[in-house]
Amino acid sequence: MQTRELGTSELKVSALGLGCMGMSFSYGPPRDKGEMTALLHAAVDRGVTFFDTAEVYGPYLNEELLGEALAPFRGRVAIATKFGFDLDPGRDPRGMNGAPGLDSRPEHIRQVAEASLKRLRVDTLDLLYQHRVDPAVPIEDVAGAVKDLIQAGKVRHFGLSEASAATIRRAHAVQPVTAVQSEYSLWERRVEAEILPTLGELGIGLVPYSPLGRGFLTGAVDAATTFAQGDFRNNLPRFTPEARAANQGLVDLLGRIGARGGATPAQVALAWLLAQRPWIVPIPGTTRLSRLDENLGAASLRLAPEDLRELRAAAEAMQVQGARYPQALEQMTGR
Repeated sequence: MQTRELGTSELKVSALGLGCMGMSFSYGPPRDKGEMTALLHAAVDRGVTFFDTAEVYGPYLNEELLGEALAPFRGRVAIATKFGFDLDPGRDPRGMNGAPGLDSRPEHIRQVAEASLKRLRVDTLDLLYQHRVDPAVPIEDVAGAVKDLIQAGKVRHFGLSEASAATIRRAHAVQPVTAVQSEYSLWERRVEAEILPTLGELGIGLVPYSPLGRGFLTGAVDAATTFAQGDFRNNLPRFTPEARAANQGLVDLLGRIGARGGATPAQVALAWLLAQRPWIVPIPGTTRLSRLDENLGAASLRLAPEDLRELRAAAEAMQVQGARYPQALEQMTGR
């Protein structure tokens, strides 16, 4: 597995990480702990050194899973986690019944960091993101709180998720930002306008989440697919049967390009992302070993220049149908 550096931070990780949310959250009931532990161990065996979690995934279950499963590999792997949601029992962290509460007050950040340290069974958090920008708390105060944690030896690197270019600049001026995590894939390219140039200028890495379009770009999901109860794709406008049918052309193109070189649509989609910038580290998620192996195969796939041009032209010509989130959650991005 090749490695990449997130910006100019000196945080070097595997070129593909592993998004772990689906093991405990959002895609139906939490998966079997033993099976997920085996999958995490298999990922390490295959060279993955970058794992993504958050306190809200479960809540808490995902951090606990990674803390136990990855304990034997301390010093060999980097675990990223996140703060920023108010997980009061009276609120709905999934946002299915309205937007979840945000809380990035400095005192709350300190509390979350301490709790995450315990659940992850580490002395220092490798990368701590603000999960969503909290309009009630100046980003300078957020960055300052994380800076204090870094100086105290409890956090190594600071990150932001779904932040605007202006917010990234303001935060970076207080505490250098190592990575920004935002959705980025062939069917979600809004980061290209302002975020990518800003990150390149400031020396910040990009960690694309949902790089396979929550499964759609793998070719395993079509207009006829039904999702289990508790799968949050049931609530996403982009995953209505009509939207899936309208967006199918991009998946068909991925399949045709992959067929030229014996690659799958998922591998082509990930290889396209890796080709965009050398400091991009996608974090596809999976709960299946076969999918893990398929995804990791993208790290060694080199798309021909004509393939990259064809994919770019198709993505730019395509009018993706359906918003990626319900309105309440979409409003929490790009602040």
